[in-house]
Amino acid sequence: MLSRSTSKFLFLALVLSLLFSAGFAQESLKIGVVDSNQILQNSIEGKKVMAQLREKESNNQKKLAAKDEEIRDLQKKISTQSLTLTQEARLNLNSDLERLRTERQRIYEDNQRDMNETAARLFQKIQNEVMPIIEQLGKEKGLEAIFDRQNSGVVYFSPSVDITQDVIQRYDDQKAKQ
Repeated sequence: MLSRSTSKFLFLALVLSLLFSAGFAQESLKIGVVDSNQILQNSIEGKKVMAQLREKESNNQKKLAAKDEEIRDLQKKISTQSLTLTQEARLNLNSDLERLRTERQRIYEDNQRDMNETAARLFQKIQNEVMPIIEQLGKEKGLEAIFDRQNSGVVYFSPSVDITQDVIQRYDDQKAKQ
């Protein structure tokens, strides 16, 4: 059986060796960080996608505004003519008003679903095009890991490990050649 002082010495030696090896591993680990949101906002292709989505959203808003105008017109008609309308005519107008409100809600929901699907498809396309560029940059710079700032939970990083601008430049160059 080992003496108490020998046990303490071995324990201390083990702790120091673990700390030393952990410190050594941290020094040799090279990481990079990329900001996918910046790529989307600052690359030429990302700007095109964002413009497409804004245009689609604008068109959707126009459709909703037109339906809202129909609803307001019918509400105005009901309120201004309520005293002169027959019971059956009033019921028909109220039924029409509910139908318009339901149509508006369906248009809204369809637009939201379509926007989400379109955005997901376009973002996935960009991601698929950018991933080989990120991988190539990682290999060239000898990086062992690259984290996406938006999706990885990175709260701090040194700007020296940020490769976002390099990715944007290469992505823009690649798109310009096509």
